[in-house]
Amino acid sequence: MNHNQETNLEPNFAIDNEDEEIIYVSKSEIKRDAEALKKLGIELVNLSKNELEKIPLDEDLIYAIELAQKIKKEGYRRQIQYIGKLLRSRDIEPISQALDKLKNRHNQQIALFHKLEKLRDDLITTGDAETIMDLYPTADRQQLRTLARLAKKEQEANKPVKSARQIFQYLKELSDTE
Repeated sequence: MNHNQETNLEPNFAIDNEDEEIIYVSKSEIKRDAEALKKLGIELVNLSKNELEKIPLDEDLIYAIELAQKIKKEGYRRQIQYIGKLLRSRDIEPISQALDKLKNRHNQQIALFHKLEKLRDDLITTGDAETIMDLYPTADRQQLRTLARLAKKEQEANKPVKSARQIFQYLKELSDTE
């Protein structure tokens, strides 16, 4: 843009309210915002079809995202830029919130799996089902002890840990019911 064009104001331009300030946005800030929207676009492209359905997107954006999922190399980069351009003209707050919910749900599920794995490992090493019974009162103590004994035997014999997987599945079922 020409310097004269930036400073030259129209003669009929008048400010009604002197308290009103004109906010100038730097070129760097515009670029940072565009880059953030491209990153949001990449996150959207990396989602599965089921996850995309849970995010409030219009048809143009969904089509652009689905196209980007099919494209490779240079075309992919240009498609991501196009998605960023589409996002600039939309309210991204609901999209960001829905994406954060999906991420949080995923993180919570991973944390739950780690907790269940720790419970399973403790059960196999100690054979004590009390901590599990405290957390899940509906659990079958006898079944847990039997599976723990079998898993310990499998570990000692260097066999595949079928019983350990069964314990994990049982604990997962218990956590889903509560």
